[in-house]
Amino acid sequence: MSLPERTFVTDALRTETVGGVLLLLAAVAALVWANVPALRHSYETVSDLHFGPGALGLHLSVAHWAADGLLAVFFFVAGIELKRELVAGDLRDPKAAVLPVVAALCGMAVPALVYTVTALAGHGSTQGWAVPTATDIAFALAVLAVIGTALPSSLRAFLLTLAVVDDLFAILIIAVFFTDRLDFAALGGAVGGLVVFWLLLRRGVRGWYVYVPLAVAIWALMYNSGVHATIAGVAMGLMLRCTPAEDQERSPGERVEHLVRPLSAGLAVPLFALFSAGVSVSGGALGDVFTKPETLGVVLGLFVGKALGIFGGTWLTVRFTRASLGDGLAWGDVFAVAALGGIGFTVSLLIGELAFGGDPVLTDEVKAAVLTGSLIAAVCATALLKIRNAEYRRLWEEEERDDDLDGIPDVYEQDDPAYHLRMAEILERKAAEHRRIAAERAAAARHGLAEVPGGAGEEGGRPA
Repeated sequence: MSLPERTFVTDALRTETVGGVLLLLAAVAALVWANVPALRHSYETVSDLHFGPGALGLHLSVAHWAADGLLAVFFFVAGIELKRELVAGDLRDPKAAVLPVVAALCGMAVPALVYTVTALAGHGSTQGWAVPTATDIAFALAVLAVIGTALPSSLRAFLLTLAVVDDLFAILIIAVFFTDRLDFAALGGAVGGLVVFWLLLRRGVRGWYVYVPLAVAIWALMYNSGVHATIAGVAMGLMLRCTPAEDQERSPGERVEHLVRPLSAGLAVPLFALFSAGVSVSGGALGDVFTKPETLGVVLGLFVGKALGIFGGTWLTVRFTRASLGDGLAWGDVFAVAALGGIGFTVSLLIGELAFGGDPVLTDEVKAAVLTGSLIAAVCATALLKIRNAEYRRLWEEEERDDDLDGIPDVYEQDDPAYHLRMAEILERKAAEHRRIAAERAAAARHGLAEVPGGAGEEGGRPA
């Protein structure tokens, strides 16, 4: 592409709205591809196609490359976002961070509890307790960006901080609970590579030809160690410096995120969705989502557990500590965002694959449950956000109204006598104009009745 075209495309991919739309389109394409009878076989063939160097333990399927390889790019960007929040964002100040952090933790604990109780009550497997704990940043921020055009900016900051903390603990869950085996030699090599990566950054070494091969080597070693390979992406993202030096306009973390985010939003995450969301959907399969304890636990965890956990954690923190809601936020806003947290697409699908990897049928059913729960949460959150957005838009229009056309919103001039005198003059002119129009219409009506004689009409000689 030409430079203007390339700039336009990459700038678009850096926005949450476009990234969320691409993710949604990829998920829909996967569902169509996997459920149309004429295409179903080709989807399975492509997903199971293996390639890569077997001698390095990397002879993987396309679906495996998408989940373990491309998704590492997404987690790399998430690591940079987390680092920026820790050093320059809301997480830097403990007083400001406590509310979204507690909300995120409660928003993970309650869904896990809901899933566990549902699974135990139905005599199902509790292995999937972590599936409904994750919130999808891309989808959630995309919905908020599309719907919440008039919502306060502090609401987006609250959701972003909550989602970043959510991702951090989801990563820890993957590392701690879904590591079956450890190859200490490979793990040691990965750690050594991360140390080299950190030293190069501290010495100010530049050049993609240095870092990209090193990052690929670290990722490969992490994959072969038994620890989920996406952890390598997070670790490298956290190592980047996110505060600019005196002679820098932007920090290295900001520059790298600016370059990598289009790759993450435009390629890595959509391809992961394409090869993870392709589950067979039928009337019987959808019925199983609400009848099997594992799948019902996922749906309830995402839809009910997330909303109760995030909202309840926020309310309890405000009630029993000195923490308070951000400027301009109301409890209705918090509940709408809590419902939005139930969109658990990307990481939930990944955890579902890890939790039920030995049972392909149950894995697909859990994926269908993730899609169902995320869709229900998205629809409910959209309705709530539209209500809140309409309220804020009404307030905004009220605050921006300038009836006396002096360039200053009327809300700031309520105590100024000159404003009321100007308004009285404006209203008097409008009233005089309306009286003139009313008098002309009345005169025209009387004049018309006088001028038209009886019998001049076309129907039966009646007056026209």
